[in-house]
Amino acid sequence: MLTIDTLKRFGADTDDGLSRCLGNEDFYFKLIGKVVEDKNFACLEESIAAGDLDKAFDAAHSLKGVLGNLALTPIYQPVFEITELLRAKSDADYGEYIKVISAKRDELVKLMQE
Repeated sequence: MLTIDTLKRFGADTDDGLSRCLGNEDFYFKLIGKVVEDKNFACLEESIAAGDLDKAFDAAHSLKGVLGNLALTPIYQPVFEITELLRAKSDADYGEYIKVISAKRDELVKLMQE
């Protein structure tokens, strides 16, 4: 079961995330449950694989906002970085970012199932 302590150990800034949810832990946890299922994770990965940087940017930008609001820092940080690289259409190894984002998302899903 996901707890505030578990999220803190994961690296989330739970004080910030909870404050954005007006201190309502149940609402905060509900939103976290929804974000891990966000279709933009798959869209980001598929768009990068297809070389569609505009679509990848849209997906990353959307995730950046949600993850930032929930203060899920371990996932937010690489999403923030890839968003800025995609915005600039930089020549970068986006696949490495996808690996980190997927691994951190999977880690959060696993914590939710414990």
